[in-house]
Amino acid sequence: MAYTERHNIITDWWFKVITWRQRHIKEGPFIIFLALVTGVVCGFAAQLLKFLIHFISSHLTSHLSTTSANWAYLVYPVVGILLTVLFVRYVVKDNISHGVTRVLYAISRRKSRLKKRNMYASLMASSITIGFGGSVGAEGPIVFTGAAIGSNIGQAFRLSPRVLMLLVGCGAAAGIAGIFRAPIAGMLFTLEVLMIDLTGATVMPLLISSIAGATVAYVLEGYDSEFFFTQSEPFLTRKIPYTIILGIFCGFASLYFTRMMIGMEAMFGRIKFRWLKIMIGGAIIALLIYLLPPLYGEGYATINQLLDGDTESILDGTVFYATRDNVWTVIGFIGAIILTKVFATSATNGAGGVGGTFAPSLFMGALCGFIFAFILNYLFPDIGLSNQNFALMGMAGLMSGVMHAPLMAIFLTAEMTGGYNLFLPLLIVSTLAYMTIRLFEPYSIYTVRLAKAGDLLTHQKDKSVLTLLKVDNLIEKDFKQVHPEMNLKQVVDIIATSNRNLFPVTDGDGMLLGVVLLDDIRNIMFRPDLYRKMHVTRFMSAPPARIEVSQPMEEVMNTFDRTNAWNLPVVDNGKYIGFVSKSKIFNSYRRVLRHYTDDE
Repeated sequence: MAYTERHNIITDWWFKVITWRQRHIKEGPFIIFLALVTGVVCGFAAQLLKFLIHFISSHLTSHLSTTSANWAYLVYPVVGILLTVLFVRYVVKDNISHGVTRVLYAISRRKSRLKKRNMYASLMASSITIGFGGSVGAEGPIVFTGAAIGSNIGQAFRLSPRVLMLLVGCGAAAGIAGIFRAPIAGMLFTLEVLMIDLTGATVMPLLISSIAGATVAYVLEGYDSEFFFTQSEPFLTRKIPYTIILGIFCGFASLYFTRMMIGMEAMFGRIKFRWLKIMIGGAIIALLIYLLPPLYGEGYATINQLLDGDTESILDGTVFYATRDNVWTVIGFIGAIILTKVFATSATNGAGGVGGTFAPSLFMGALCGFIFAFILNYLFPDIGLSNQNFALMGMAGLMSGVMHAPLMAIFLTAEMTGGYNLFLPLLIVSTLAYMTIRLFEPYSIYTVRLAKAGDLLTHQKDKSVLTLLKVDNLIEKDFKQVHPEMNLKQVVDIIATSNRNLFPVTDGDGMLLGVVLLDDIRNIMFRPDLYRKMHVTRFMSAPPARIEVSQPMEEVMNTFDRTNAWNLPVVDNGKYIGFVSKSKIFNSYRRVLRHYTDDE
């Protein structure tokens, strides 16, 4: 049987399945079922990604020395980036960097449609990048992978863009829940970062997919938290002033991380030669990891060391190993990691690696919180701050500031570590970090790229609805045309057969020259003595503005607001097509808004 014939048989069979579903299963229960399926599949995808990263990393680093520097760190990251670039260029053949940003773009501009290859491309590429030492996280790629899984499941059943958007959110939530074993944080990520509306129709599918993703992780990995954390001492209210200072400090550290990341991306963006990017980025990341090995990969081992209060092990495998008992060596080493983490992350991505900024923000936050308490305890021994507790708070603070998602940061930190007893200080630090960075940077690390390009619609609901409207679907063409050589009598005869008070003036080629307004000629319409003397060229006027048929609806509405017009002509390179009215736009806007917020 030929391939084409087999394909047609499968297509016909699947069409019958879709038709049967539409007749026998209501959309609401079916979405719940798809959310469950999406959650389970994304949970397995998250586990596969974690396994591949740990498998590659452990095989590469298990034999390395802990008492001296390792030259292998100068090679591994570069090899990983080269393999990733080759995989993306010759296998994927698509841009898969900045996973969360691309999900936001798909929701904003592509009606939540993601390509089939996105279900595996980021997963494979990021496992190579991170396993070989790339200083990035796996969470951005698993969000991209999960969103693509949800989108393609929805597309397979020919579901509407509204449902596709929800399934994209379900996939992203399940990815986060599966990789961190944090179902609440997974749902909050979708609500705060992707800005999927919280309604009765969305909360249940999101929750089900998050729980399903986390359940897969619990079954395969056990019930231990992602990070081992034992609260070293209870949090006392007298330490609240220090948590306030830490929150503000984390806010500025988040601002530093965001601004430097964007600046480094812009620098790599100006380099046009791919191999030059690989050389520069590879050299930066290799040198940094050689000097500061905790920058290798996601850095979760270092986070566990900090949460366990172990400062000496951080200097294992470094040129500073011999002086690891010196307090100022520890302070300088951790401070250097904090300052250079953003360079390592941006160099990895800029050179062609694939990874996210989720793990780097957690890593840098733990270091910021730990060093904050460590220095204060050293300078003022009577303060008695818990280094481990403050490391945990720093994780929530940096994540909240970098991602502009305080609720997700609080719950993710608590779920990953089991540190629910520190809920109050987590709230304080996360909230203050978010408030601090918002004073200087209105967009998160994920949205700032789209905001600069004018493609950020998910965080602005008015624009989200407007982008679903198209000018060519709103054009009204029942306006009678007049021509410049017509006299007043001919115009009056046309008016008598029209139910409009506006008449476009066109030439022989159909080009729009102006408009005739009924109000402008009302005073001469009933003067027969002027019928042969007055011509259209005498009483036509220029329209307040012209709408190009290809203009996005947001620009169209801005034009209406600027001109205070009620009807505007639509042209295609100057050729008259019809008119678009504000009333029709409003009616269509309300219809789309009801469709996308319907809880049924």
